[in-house]
Amino acid sequence: MVEVIYMDNAATSYPKPETVYEAVDSFNRHMGGNPGRGSNRSTLQAGSVIQQTREALADLFNIKDSLRIAFAHNVTDAINIGLKGILRPGDHVITTSMEHNAVARPLYFLSQQGVEWTTVPCDSEGKLDPEDMRKAIKSNTRMICMLHASNLTGTIMPIEEVGRLAHQEDVLFMVDCAQTAGVLPIDVEQCNIDLLAFTGHKSLYGLQGTGGLYVRPGLTVNPLKHGGTGSFSEHLQHPILMPDSLESGTLNTPGLAGLLAGIQYIKATGLANILQREQVLMERLVEGLSSIKGVSIYGPTDLKQRTAVLAMNIEGMDCGELSVSLDYEYGIVNRSGLHCAPLAHQTIGTFESGTCRFSPGFFTTEADIDTVIRAVHELASRQ
Repeated sequence: MVEVIYMDNAATSYPKPETVYEAVDSFNRHMGGNPGRGSNRSTLQAGSVIQQTREALADLFNIKDSLRIAFAHNVTDAINIGLKGILRPGDHVITTSMEHNAVARPLYFLSQQGVEWTTVPCDSEGKLDPEDMRKAIKSNTRMICMLHASNLTGTIMPIEEVGRLAHQEDVLFMVDCAQTAGVLPIDVEQCNIDLLAFTGHKSLYGLQGTGGLYVRPGLTVNPLKHGGTGSFSEHLQHPILMPDSLESGTLNTPGLAGLLAGIQYIKATGLANILQREQVLMERLVEGLSSIKGVSIYGPTDLKQRTAVLAMNIEGMDCGELSVSLDYEYGIVNRSGLHCAPLAHQTIGTFESGTCRFSPGFFTTEADIDTVIRAVHELASRQ
């Protein structure tokens, strides 16, 4: 039996801290209430978990009012709420050419409804020049929406500079931090972020089915859905106050209990320590793979400009074949293809071929990295 080496943390983090598993199990066994539905003890305990999780996220992102955070199923759900809840026909929105389909597909849909969409090109390493964003702004520009870091190349985007630009131009600034929350510092005040979409199951160490959207005070987002919230039940009109306005239906409270434990683990460990650990692993991985004949690595050469995500190919070998061989022969869990980011692949020149992606995490070991390097070397030697 081949030992599994998990190198797909950009898709979902694994393993989680033990405290995350314990928190979910404890909630399911000993609480189980539906938050906001009644005043029994189980319901109140569940509500307390929800509020503690909001407050932990608010502290992590420097959000002054935790009630401006609405929980969602994932970052895609949150992005759809933000884009479709604000943009209207005639509005202009700007993105980068490195966006995930979580942004690109809703905007394609909206562009068919009369929203004008401009994609600002990034360079072959996926890097953005903020000045190009400035040049794209027009009189009807309503929003700049962009990712914090690429799920393909790991390229870290200059969100502080773009946020300052958006603020100067009186344009809304929305950030997709799916790849960075829990690894890179994010400050909504410092970066002038009006909307922040996050997911719980990646570097925040929570479960799948968790995420959310921060909406700055004074900004109204029209809800995608209407229904039960546990508040103002006597009215047929949906509540307009946050977070109820964007939280119809029962939340994934066991998942949010796990998310709370994940954020607490990050705080206890230290964001800087997590980032440093992942950078050490990436340096080892890049150095090892770069020495292998026939291997192409994509993204910034300066490792300080990327997260722990590495896309690569072996000359003469299909990325899907490479991925399967790594999995079945060596037990290395990875991802191949277009990674739900065709615009990014077009940007770096791999749209036709796709790539094989490795994404180590905080719990990856140096031995795991060495095994990946050795496996790629052996597979490349067969070509």
